[in-house]
Amino acid sequence: MELIQVKDFSSALKTRWLSTGSDAEDKQVQAELQSSCELPGHIAIIMDGNGRWARLKGKTRIDGHVAGVESVRDIVEACAQLGIKYLTLFTFSTENWKRPEKEVSALMQLLVRVIGRESRKLHDSNIRLNMIGEMGLLPKKVRSVLEGTMELTKNNNKLVLNIALSYSGQWDITQACKAIAFDVKAGLLKPEAVSEQTVASYLSTASLPDPELLIRTSGEFRISNFMLWQSAYSEIYFTNTYWPDFRRSQLYDAIREFQSRERRFGLTSEQIQTKNIPANKL
Repeated sequence: MELIQVKDFSSALKTRWLSTGSDAEDKQVQAELQSSCELPGHIAIIMDGNGRWARLKGKTRIDGHVAGVESVRDIVEACAQLGIKYLTLFTFSTENWKRPEKEVSALMQLLVRVIGRESRKLHDSNIRLNMIGEMGLLPKKVRSVLEGTMELTKNNNKLVLNIALSYSGQWDITQACKAIAFDVKAGLLKPEAVSEQTVASYLSTASLPDPELLIRTSGEFRISNFMLWQSAYSEIYFTNTYWPDFRRSQLYDAIREFQSRERRFGLTSEQIQTKNIPANKL
C-alpha cells in the first residue's frame, strides 16, 4: 500500500522508553510480585480502545494511536524489569486492513517512526524484537524497519517483544494447515503422524511458549481472532481501561489476578493438591 502523508509524529514520540530503573515504590511492588507466586512467562495483550479514548477527549483516532505508544513503552519496560521473558502485543489484525485508508496509513507511519527511533534502545536493553503475521502485506518501509530491528536484536535474551502485525489466529492456523499439507504431499510427513504438537510447530509462534496470561483492554469481552490455538489454556483478564491509560499499575493488577487463580488444565483441584504441583507450573 502507498503511505498517505499525515501529521508529523515527531513531537509526540520524544519521551523516554526503557529506562534503566524505576522509583523505590515501583521496585517494591515488583519485588512483591516476584516473590509472592510464579510470574507468567508469556503475557499477550490485545491493545484496544485507542479510538474511544481519543473520542472522549475530542481528539482524532490517530491521536489515540499516538497516545497508545506511551503505554507500549511503559509495559515493555515493566515486563523487562519484572523478568517476564515473552510479551506479545496485538498491534494490527488482518481485519484492520478494512479500516479507512488514512487511518491505516497513519498506523503504518507510526510503526516506522516508533520502531526506527527505538531500535537502538531495544538493543541496548537486551530486548529482541520479533514479528508474527503476514509480512508480505506490509508497506516496504514498514518491512524494512522491522527486518532491520529484528536483525539488530536477534541475539538479545532479556525479553522477546513479539509484535502481532497483520495477524489473526485463523490466518495462523490456516497457514499452518497449508504448510502441513504441502509437506504431506511432498512425502516429508505422514498424515497419521500429525498431532497437536505437529500443528503447534507449524504456527508462526512455534519458537514461543503459549501465553499464560492474555489481557484485553477497553471493556470488550472477546479475543478478536487473536492467538486462537495458543490461548487454549491462557488465563484471560479483561479490564475497562482504554489502552492509552493502561500502564504498569494496571499490568500489576492483571498479574496479581493471574497469581490468584488455580490453573488446572483439565484436572481437578484435588488432583493438583494430591500431586502437590503448583498450579502455575502445570
